[in-house]
Amino acid sequence: MKRKINAQLVTISLTAVFITFLFVVIIFYNFFQNQIMEQLKWEADLLAATGITAQTAPEGLDALDDEAKTRLTLIAADGTVLWDSVADASAMENHGERPEVAEAQVSGTGTSIRRSYTLEETTYYYAKLLDDGTVLRLAKESDSIVTVGMQLLPAVLGSIVLLILLCLVFARIMTKKLVAPINEVADHLDDANILDTPYTEMMPFLEKIREQHADLIKSSKMRRDFTANVSHELKTPLTAISGYAELIEHGMANEEDTVRFASEIHRNADRLLSLINDILQLSRLDQAGEDKEQVAMERLDLDEIASGVVSNLQISAKKHQVSLVYQGEQAFVTGNRGMLEEVVQNLCDNGIRYNRSGGKVWVNVKSIEENVYLSVRDNGIGIPKSAQEHVFERFYRVDKSRSKASGGTGLGLAIVKHIASIHHAKIELESEAGEGTEITLRFAVEG
Repeated sequence: MKRKINAQLVTISLTAVFITFLFVVIIFYNFFQNQIMEQLKWEADLLAATGITAQTAPEGLDALDDEAKTRLTLIAADGTVLWDSVADASAMENHGERPEVAEAQVSGTGTSIRRSYTLEETTYYYAKLLDDGTVLRLAKESDSIVTVGMQLLPAVLGSIVLLILLCLVFARIMTKKLVAPINEVADHLDDANILDTPYTEMMPFLEKIREQHADLIKSSKMRRDFTANVSHELKTPLTAISGYAELIEHGMANEEDTVRFASEIHRNADRLLSLINDILQLSRLDQAGEDKEQVAMERLDLDEIASGVVSNLQISAKKHQVSLVYQGEQAFVTGNRGMLEEVVQNLCDNGIRYNRSGGKVWVNVKSIEENVYLSVRDNGIGIPKSAQEHVFERFYRVDKSRSKASGGTGLGLAIVKHIASIHHAKIELESEAGEGTEITLRFAVEG
């Protein structure tokens, strides 16, 4: 990055120097041209004031005292050359069509510049109409712009070399100053003052980095916590299974105890399988949440899905001595059938598990305007206010002893939360300890 900034700064500086050099040469040359024309005009006015003629022209030329010896030409009204300070006038062609002469005959004065690229010289002409009708023309030769540029080239090259060295030094200094705040941010991502930067343009970028960094830290902590929780949750049933199996293996259990131990092994194995299945499901949901486009979505009747799940759970409800009641109406949503079935099943499972003998669970599906609502309400043990913001966290249990006794994994509501996020559904929780709980999912219906 530093090299790129350095190279760009040097390139910009050299480009600026080159453009400046061109402008200086052009401006200098234009100024030089104007000076020559002003000099020729002054000389022409001086000679015209002396009443110059073909006979007095030589004396007038000497009177100019010009080291460059300005060339004088007297031209008659018909274009015939009457006198020239350099060439034989009688051998010269008619000058009536020369631009400066023609212009002078019309407007009183005329100018012209003619360049000889072969000789690399430029000739400046100034013509003035005299009182007797003749035209006095003055000419002076000078170097062309190429010659002027070549004359200035050594000094310019020397200046460019010096400027290149200065550019390299200043570019390095400027690069360090430009990059310093970015390096400061990179070195202090955990600092609360990370957003303090001299570059206001970097604020959105830094805010995004701060958010992503915080998310990475949060994700890392969640992974560590998840790993610790998984290890603990898996260890408990495995320890129980291993302990009971060891007692049976060494003949330390009588026939009655063997049956009881086998029942405990079976119960813990079921819990272990449920836990593993929920962990695998969460892993799949995490992947689906990162790439939602890969989730197969279709138009589904949530009433059909919910009523089917409730019908399948009636045996489990009777086993727990809980009544499971369904009431719904046709309500279409865009979603994944398997995920939506799992949402209904997990919510119903919670309502059944965390209930009392003789309790009830009500499942309802309804459509209101542009929203479809799925609600599961029970009159069970309820959730204390202090625990309601945590119940959707992984492995969080309000009553740990009751949860384990009922076979819960602590992942059901975390799965519901993930599926709701994938379906862009909103979750609402209402609960009172000892009175029951109602969880509602609101799905927005696309028009």
